Amino acid sequence: MKDIVRGWRHIQQRYNLIGSKCLQCGNVFFPSRVSCPECRRKSKIENFKFSGEGKIHTFSVIHTPTDEFKTLTPYVVAIIELDEGANLTSQIVDCDPETVKIGDKVEMVFRKIKAEGEDGVISYGYKFKLKN
Repeated sequence: MKDIVRGWRHIQQRYNLIGSKCLQCGNVFFPSRVSCPECRRKSKIENFKFSGEGKIHTFSVIHTPTDEFKTLTPYVVAIIELDEGANLTSQIVDCDPETVKIGDKVEMVFRKIKAEGEDGVISYGYKFKLKN
C-alpha cells in the first residue's frame, strides 16, 4: 500500500520532466534540488517543467544486458543534454542502435519501465527517441 501512495504522490514527475530552477541565477536541475550549489543560501528554487527535447551528449550500445533487459538487446543508453541545459541519463528507444550519433536530436516519450510480475502493476516513465 505504501508503494501505491508513493506512486500517486509522484505522478506529475513520472509523466513530465519536472526539475527545479534557481530564480537567483537561472540554473536548472534535473532531478530537482532544494538549493542551488552556486547561490547556496541566497537561492530561491521553484519547480521547472522541461520541454522534453534535447540532444545526445554521449551514448553506449548495450549488447550484454541484465536479466530485466535481455529481450531488448542491443539497446542504447545515452546522456541527454536537454534544450534548457540540464543533463539526464535515459534509454533511446525505437531506433537502430547502429545509426545513433552524438548530437542527434531527441524527444521524450512515455514507455513501459517495468512490470511487477506477470499480473502485477506496470510502471511507465520517460525514455527518449530520435527526433524526425
